[in-house]
Amino acid sequence: MALRNIAIIAHVDHGKTTLVDELLKQSGAFRENQRVDERVMDSNDLEKERGITILAKATSVVWKDTRINIVDTPGHADFGGEVERILSMVDGAIVLVDAAEGPMPQTKFVVGKALKVGLKPIVAINKIDRPDARADEVVNEVFDLFAALDATDEQLDFHILYGSGRAGWMNTAPEGPQDQGLGPLLDLVVDHVPAPKVAEGPFKMIGTLLEANPYLGRIITGRVFSGSIKPNQPVKVLSQDGKTVETGRVSKILAFRGIERQPIEEAQAGDIIAIAGLSKGTVADTFCDPSVTEPLQAQPIDPPTVTMSFIVNDSPLAGTEGDKVTSRVIRDRLMKEAEGNVALKIEEAEGKDSFYVSGRGELQLAVLIETMRREGFEIAVSRPRVVMHKNEETGQLMEPVEEVVIDVDEEHSGIVVQKMAERKGEMVELRPSGGDRVRLVFFAPTRGLIGYQSELLTDTRGTAIMNRLFHNYQPYKGEIGGRNQGVLLSNQAGEAVAYAMFNLEDRGPMIIEPGDKVYAGMIVGIHTRDNDLEVNVLKGKQLTNIRSAGKDEAVKLTPPIRMTLDRALSWIQDDELMEVTPKSIRLRKLYLDSNERKRFEKTRAAG
Repeated sequence: MALRNIAIIAHVDHGKTTLVDELLKQSGAFRENQRVDERVMDSNDLEKERGITILAKATSVVWKDTRINIVDTPGHADFGGEVERILSMVDGAIVLVDAAEGPMPQTKFVVGKALKVGLKPIVAINKIDRPDARADEVVNEVFDLFAALDATDEQLDFHILYGSGRAGWMNTAPEGPQDQGLGPLLDLVVDHVPAPKVAEGPFKMIGTLLEANPYLGRIITGRVFSGSIKPNQPVKVLSQDGKTVETGRVSKILAFRGIERQPIEEAQAGDIIAIAGLSKGTVADTFCDPSVTEPLQAQPIDPPTVTMSFIVNDSPLAGTEGDKVTSRVIRDRLMKEAEGNVALKIEEAEGKDSFYVSGRGELQLAVLIETMRREGFEIAVSRPRVVMHKNEETGQLMEPVEEVVIDVDEEHSGIVVQKMAERKGEMVELRPSGGDRVRLVFFAPTRGLIGYQSELLTDTRGTAIMNRLFHNYQPYKGEIGGRNQGVLLSNQAGEAVAYAMFNLEDRGPMIIEPGDKVYAGMIVGIHTRDNDLEVNVLKGKQLTNIRSAGKDEAVKLTPPIRMTLDRALSWIQDDELMEVTPKSIRLRKLYLDSNERKRFEKTRAAG
């Protein structure tokens, strides 16, 4: 059977996973009566809840005697490491672009990577049924994007299809016909994506995706570069520098058939498969015949730009809600994560009870924290910090700068420009984006953007859409002002009382509820002024044996501000931590004792 390997790449929310759903349905991958979830490829809970793809996944369909292996990729720049590895497995790509939004920053990122490895993308203009669709303009924007990314003449001569992934049709004209379903797209893949290039020689495969299976152990997914492999065949694993990592036998070979993985007796060069049976081989290693001595070269991965400290939880409530609290257990979990996720970097701090975790952005780190808390971990994490570099020639301090695209209603554009200027953002473009909205493009330092998302939504009444993409390293831009409000700190341990919280309302909004457990040094609210204030949230009403003339009114509290994990991460300051447990998210000072805090402040002021 003929083979084709393709990736579906696009900006977040442009409809990749929904399109894969329809491709699977129309190619007969599901039985007539099979109940199928929406966005079937988004398999883990976090992907379903957030409505985004976090992990790249493979599937396959059969169309007119050709097996098409399809890889669904993430759309967020934070998970770009997944996309970079995937592109080495495929020979073609479908670039999905929203008919109204046009090419966005992440489209630029993934298309740039695809063009660099020599792929000739097929462009699919999706969501053509949107009332604000502007298909012709979007096609021109895509062409300009390809040209700006130094595409070859051959790559610029791309095929274009129009349609709607949700409605399940694609065709060469925006108006249809729609009765052929996604047939025209699949025909184009079969006719114009080249068959996999197969090298001569014994079995070789580069590890691209890693996962743990409770029954089969480690499963490595990759594309067979040369030769063939059968179950029980001896295999050697080589690292990128050519050292032997391990030798062993392949216990099972799994091929992608629809959304299922089925065991097969032999895999040939060019196919995308998953192998089990090896205990140490990981992503970017070469899995090969024992006679091979040279490893395959993996795609280089962009460096991380944001780092955070993961610290063993030492608060008075430590160990009361989670069962995985020791540094050894946390270290093992982080090392396991770094094995499968090459965009993450883990370093152990000197004290051994904290770890520096570096990644592409706050979202990638927030997803890791959320995953760990669901697994029963208790940790304290610091505010994200950017990874700085020193210019070796000039000795100048360099910091990561991002391209920020903000789509916003025209009436709110002024406040956005003002806030971005305060954060050292430099505006490079302003243009209308249809329907009384404007698109603002800035180059802004990453550290200025930490915590801006929630502020932006407040400033624009929830109407702005912000997209970010790493641009380059530039000289340090100077100090950027932080949070302009202090915090309310509990001065003792116990359970918060509604009466005490009611009397503190004029000091600022609370972030806890009555009955919540608190301890000294824990943040319970946001101060209306710029200094921190210690308060007593445990003080109950003085009771006497004299009946009062007026009946006591029930205390009516203003609802507290809900601190979600993403919001808390970007809100805390350098001298604060977020305590994360399976049941709670608490904010606290780094030093819980008020005398220690004063000493720390004096030292910082002097230094």
